Amino acid sequence: MAQIDLTKGNISKTILRFAFPMICGNLLQQLYNVVDTLIVGQYLGADALAAVGSSYTLMTFLTSILLGMCMGSGAVFSIRFGEKNQKKLKTDMFVSFLLIAIFAVVINVAVFLSIDEIMYVLSVPEQVYSLMREYLWVIFWGIGATFFYNYYASLLRAIGNSFVPLLFLGGAAVLNIVLDLIFVLYCKWGVAGAAIATIIAQWFSGIGIFLYTMLFCPKLRIKREEMCFTFEAIKEIGSASILTCLQQSVMNLGILMVQGLINSFGPAVMAAFAAAVKIDSFAYMPVQDFGNAFSTFIAQNYGAKKEERIQQGIRSAVKIAIIFSLCVSAVVVIFARQLLLIFIHPEEVEILNIGVSYLRIVGTFYCGIGGLFLLYGLYRAIGQPGMSLVLTVISLGTRVFLAYTLSAISTIGVIGIGWSVPIGWFLADITGIVYYRYICKRKK
Repeated sequence: MAQIDLTKGNISKTILRFAFPMICGNLLQQLYNVVDTLIVGQYLGADALAAVGSSYTLMTFLTSILLGMCMGSGAVFSIRFGEKNQKKLKTDMFVSFLLIAIFAVVINVAVFLSIDEIMYVLSVPEQVYSLMREYLWVIFWGIGATFFYNYYASLLRAIGNSFVPLLFLGGAAVLNIVLDLIFVLYCKWGVAGAAIATIIAQWFSGIGIFLYTMLFCPKLRIKREEMCFTFEAIKEIGSASILTCLQQSVMNLGILMVQGLINSFGPAVMAAFAAAVKIDSFAYMPVQDFGNAFSTFIAQNYGAKKEERIQQGIRSAVKIAIIFSLCVSAVVVIFARQLLLIFIHPEEVEILNIGVSYLRIVGTFYCGIGGLFLLYGLYRAIGQPGMSLVLTVISLGTRVFLAYTLSAISTIGVIGIGWSVPIGWFLADITGIVYYRYICKRKK
């Protein structure tokens, strides 16, 4: 697929054409853990399902640090592409790569040294502890692969190529499924086998996209004389990367704190939420990636100084996000039980009932998360990643506070965790909209 210039052409069609491979790619990426969850839940039992599900939440938090930095850098790359400034683009690429690589190494070393302390903080029940530790010890080896894939995927997307990242994720997803079946069902390696399958697939996509960029994108190769640090580049990349990293980390830290609360209710609740969160992730993931595509659209046009096209793009993106969110909400609410049965045996009545209640509460309000993803992308693209961080603090801060408060009330219990989610979304949405209107009025 040819590289797409988001500063030209029909706005809605251009954004959707660019977003589609990103949506497909991220859905495939979700298959890494979903396949683990499915096979583990069906063949290894509820305790193993709880262990893998909780591990997923932890890994999402850890990798969000790297993902956030790559997304922040990607916004800067998009602006440089819109400006047609090749020299600054190369400098920003070099600075960004070194900065994120250092963070990746530090994170990887830290988690291996503190694995038991992390599990203690997460309130992992005794009957799940050994299984979760076994899974985590293997899955942590995939952090480096996450860095490679997300860095080069962000770079390629910034210049309008969202198709190649999809190809490598697709290959990785297929490889993950095949290896899962071999290692878990044939080799009988248990949760460790599921983890090994995932990290092999992750390294396939990470190394693969790196080699593709080096071999087939000569304009993105950095020559020795272009390997330099400038104060401007360090400041801009550092600001965009660190703030977006903080935004992603705060978001997933909040989720992790809620996971600790869920764990305190025991294996049944853990298993219910492990399955429900997988469905939840699949349901709103497309609008999250649409928000990322929208961010690239805004950033390229911001660099090209096309203000009117930006405003038209905002209106088109809002309409698309609302329509999609309403459709997905209807599917999840109506078919909540049937979707959960993919992961959970029918005789697990308690687990099913908890999961259905959560999905029907949260699934009703997907418009809230759809709007929030667009706001994240907008503020990241116009050089205000700090506002994305503020919105995340509001959304997740509200979720954590209400989850702990409501679940402690005996008449509400675990259901309070579900209600905390949409309330946090809508409070952040209101804040983001009001602030953007304030910015627009100030410009006039």
